[in-house]
Amino acid sequence: MQMNPENRWVKKAETIPWDAIEERYAALFPSNRGVTAKPLRMAFGSLILRKHIGCSDRELLEQITENPYFQYFIGLPGYRMEPPFVPSLLVEFRKRLTPEILGDINDMILEYNTADDDNDPNGSPSEGCTEETSSDSNSGTMIIDATCAPQNIEFPQDINLLNQTRENLEYMIDEICFSYNLKKPRMYREVARGDYLAPAKCKRRTGKRIRKVSKKQLQYIRRDLRYIDELLAQGIELKPKQLERLIVVRKVYEQQEYMYCNNTHKVPDRIVSISQPYVRPIVRGKAKEPTEFGAKLDLSIDNGFARIEKLSFETYNESEVLIGAIEQYFKRNGYYPKRVLADKIYRTRDNTAYFKLHGIRLSGPALVRPKKDPKADKKIEYEDAVDRIEVERAFSLAKRRFGLGLLTTRLESTTESSIVLSIIAMNVDRFTGLFFVRVLLSIFQGTYVGLILDLTF
Repeated sequence: MQMNPENRWVKKAETIPWDAIEERYAALFPSNRGVTAKPLRMAFGSLILRKHIGCSDRELLEQITENPYFQYFIGLPGYRMEPPFVPSLLVEFRKRLTPEILGDINDMILEYNTADDDNDPNGSPSEGCTEETSSDSNSGTMIIDATCAPQNIEFPQDINLLNQTRENLEYMIDEICFSYNLKKPRMYREVARGDYLAPAKCKRRTGKRIRKVSKKQLQYIRRDLRYIDELLAQGIELKPKQLERLIVVRKVYEQQEYMYCNNTHKVPDRIVSISQPYVRPIVRGKAKEPTEFGAKLDLSIDNGFARIEKLSFETYNESEVLIGAIEQYFKRNGYYPKRVLADKIYRTRDNTAYFKLHGIRLSGPALVRPKKDPKADKKIEYEDAVDRIEVERAFSLAKRRFGLGLLTTRLESTTESSIVLSIIAMNVDRFTGLFFVRVLLSIFQGTYVGLILDLTF
C-alpha cells in the first residue's frame, strides 16, 4: 500500500531509532526453538500504541488489524488482515521490557531527536522555560516534581478487606478439600456473609457498628486460618499461587487485628488490595484526593522532555532524589544546570549546600534572613513559578492522554513498565508536534521559498 508520508504515525515512527534499539535489546526476544519470537519493534511499538489509544489489549489487536498505519508503526512489511499476535503476548512484552530497559530506550529516543538541535543555531528552547546560558560551566534549566500514578483498585475500606480475606480463605479451603478428598470443615459462610452485608448496605455507618463488624470478621478469619494450619500440619502442600495468597491474607489479618486492638487506622506497609498487595497509600495532601493508591514517581523536565528519576510504591521524601537527578543531568550534558525549579520540600540544607558548591540556583526563598529590598527576589520567584508550570502540564498531559491517570495492569513489574511507557509516549508525541513547528519556522526563515511561491501562484 502507498502510505501518506505526512500521517502522524509515520512521523512518530521516524522519531524512534528502531535499528539502534533492536540491536541493543534483540536478546530479550530470542527464537532458539519453538515459534519465532516477535521483533522488538513490534513489541515496543504495540505498547506505545496502547498508551496513545487508551484501550484494552484485545481492543488494541482489533485496532492494529483494521489500521494499516498502526501496522506500519509496529514494523510489518505489508498490510495483513489477521492479527500479528495474540492479546496475551502483550503481558509478556511488558514483563521483558523492564522499567530500566524502557528508561534506556527513552534516553536513546531523546538523544536521537535532539542530536541535530544541539548543532542547529536556529533551535528554540522548550515552552515555558527561558534558555539560560552563561560563560561559566553551568547552563540550562531543569524542573523536577513528584506525583502519584493511581492504580485501578477499589477504595480500601476495612470491612471490605476483611470480607475479601475471609472469602479467599474459604475458597482456598474448598480447593484443598476437593483436591485431597477431605471433608469440609464448618465455616458458617452464609452467616459471615450476612454479617458483612448488613452494614455494607447501610447509607450511614457509625464507628461503633463498623468496629463490631470488624471484630466478627476477624473471628471468622482466625478460625479459617486455624483450619488451614491444621491441614498443613497433616502434610498437605499448597500450590505456589495459593501459598502467595496465604502470605498476603495472613499479613492483612495481622494488620487489621493490630489496628482493631490499638484503635488506630495507621500501620506500616499497609496492604490496601489483596490482589495487588504491592500498592501502598500515598498521602499527597491534594484537595480533591488527599490520599492516592499507587506508585510515587519523581519526574524531571529537561529542554521540554520528561524523564523518570525515581519510581517506587513505597513512600519516600522527594528531597532525597534531587542530588541524584542533578548528577544524571551532568552525566548527560557534561555540565550542571544553571537553575533548578522545584517545590519547597526539595529545599533542605544538604541540597542547598550541594547547589552552592556547584553554582546552581534553586528556586524559592533562601534559607536565610530576608533582604531589606525584596523586589528583585520577588520578580525572580514569579518567573520561576511561571516556568515551573511546565512539569505540572506534563503530569496533566500524561494522566489525561497517555494512561498515567489510572493504571489497569495487575502485576508490579508490568505496572512499573506501564508508567515508564506513558512518559515515553508523551515524549514521542511531543517530538511529532515539534516536527511541524520546525517546518513552519523554516518556511518563515526562507528555506521553503519555492514552496511559498508555488502556493502563491
